[in-house]
Amino acid sequence: MPQDRLAALAAHLAAHRMEVDLSDRGLLVRDQGTGTVVALVVCRRRAEDAGTLWFFTGTGEPLAPSDRITDAALALRGRLSAGAGEAR
Repeated sequence: MPQDRLAALAAHLAAHRMEVDLSDRGLLVRDQGTGTVVALVVCRRRAEDAGTLWFFTGTGEPLAPSDRITDAALALRGRLSAGAGEAR
């Protein structure tokens, strides 16, 4: 199920002109100009939320519950636009 949620987020981001690749590591978000990976998004259970599936950055920062695709996309875009290279 986490892979299905990542696929849904990937489709949403792609529809909003973000370059994404779903891999065995998670969802890779790439810079459109260079193709460089600028973020990794993973989906896993969050113990602090009764084991609910959440999207996290590659560094473990929570983005949003996995059933809130738009919120996760906004949180990710916010991190990237703020120059947060730690969105990896």
